Amino acid sequence: MKFNCLISLSLFLLSPVYGLALNDSSVSKRYDLHFQTTYIYQYKPAFHSPYDGTNSLKGTEEKQNSLTSTLFFGVRLWKGCEAYINPEIAGGSGLSGAFGLAASTNGETYRVGDPAPTLYLARGYIRQTIPLCAERSYQDDAANQVGCSMPKQYVQFLVGKFSLADVFDNSIYSNAPRTQFMNWAIMNNAAWDYAANVRGYTYSFTTILQLDAISYKASVAALPLVANGADLNMNVGKSYSINAEAGRPYRINGKTGTVRILGYCNKAAMGSYTEAIGAADNAHVPNIINTRGLSRYKVGFGINADQQLTNTIGIFGRMGWNNGTSETWCYTEADRTIVGGLSINGGGWKRKDDVLGAALVINGLSADHRAYLADGGLGFELGDGKLNYGYETATELYYSFKPVSAPVWISGDYQFVLNPGYNSDRGPVNVFSLRIHVEL
Repeated sequence: MKFNCLISLSLFLLSPVYGLALNDSSVSKRYDLHFQTTYIYQYKPAFHSPYDGTNSLKGTEEKQNSLTSTLFFGVRLWKGCEAYINPEIAGGSGLSGAFGLAASTNGETYRVGDPAPTLYLARGYIRQTIPLCAERSYQDDAANQVGCSMPKQYVQFLVGKFSLADVFDNSIYSNAPRTQFMNWAIMNNAAWDYAANVRGYTYSFTTILQLDAISYKASVAALPLVANGADLNMNVGKSYSINAEAGRPYRINGKTGTVRILGYCNKAAMGSYTEAIGAADNAHVPNIINTRGLSRYKVGFGINADQQLTNTIGIFGRMGWNNGTSETWCYTEADRTIVGGLSINGGGWKRKDDVLGAALVINGLSADHRAYLADGGLGFELGDGKLNYGYETATELYYSFKPVSAPVWISGDYQFVLNPGYNSDRGPVNVFSLRIHVEL
């Protein structure tokens, strides 16, 4: 089996990492070591598909799986400064190669050409914290967090390679496809074309200002050289991404909630949908690649909120918009999105480590974007050859089960998609998933 080498490495790493966690749990740490591995199996029955194109979700029955393994190593360098590196192995494929859906169904897979297991450096960065007050609280040891006493107010700088989704657009109920919702458009704001290479990481300088529970975040990050590219453009004079977010907690009937407002601006040699349509003649479909070269901007914003309703039930939501005149460059082909969902902790039925989640997302395209696809154009993710436009809608339901005293989570997941790729001629689509996650 093609994942044998990855499974062997995971089992090899499992024992020493688990031992380190046990041995060091009672002492203040200078360094830490954590590990995760996640396996996802997905099955899609055949669905109604009178036609498909180069970048369609295929209408035939399909089975795919994926496996990721990550090592999280952190070390305290000096007062307030830590360094983290995350070597990662990923293999497998999303359904139809993760093409054909803005609301792609497996957040652990990417649009890479080779599904064979590949070793790469996911993250490598330094984090410096400067306290702004004397009051402190203890922050538990976790992946990419050496356990330490943290000030209530601080300025923090992150420099290096990581995912912007580690810092921005967070949600306590929907932010981690390894343990929570798996759908791309539910786990993050689909209209946020966040700076990343094909595997989801970028080089960034990020600043966080934490004033008690209120946070302000800003970053400058590198965009890929080409849409969905593996290589990042380090010439910040020609290409960059600026992101800013403010988050504020609140209470309703004694229950906590948080609202976050995000804005971003990307500058790159992105193609134009309208120019691509105008340049095509009757014998050819528009090709946005031919309009690249000039610096263009994509700007957008998002709102993100979560709210505890009871001790075991919480709700969350996201809304997002971008101008949609230049091509999608990094994340997923959505120019408008709205998400709502709930998460129920199993404490109500004496399973406090179990979680039941349900969510609905509706994605839309700008007028320029949908006209381009209707004329047969291809994005880096979508392209059925033509388009009978409709809002793409996805519903996800999952249950995460944790065996007692074992660092394993087993999840069953069901997703139902209407108008895949915004095409009302195709679908609906049913996707059934099994996820096994180990975390130490």
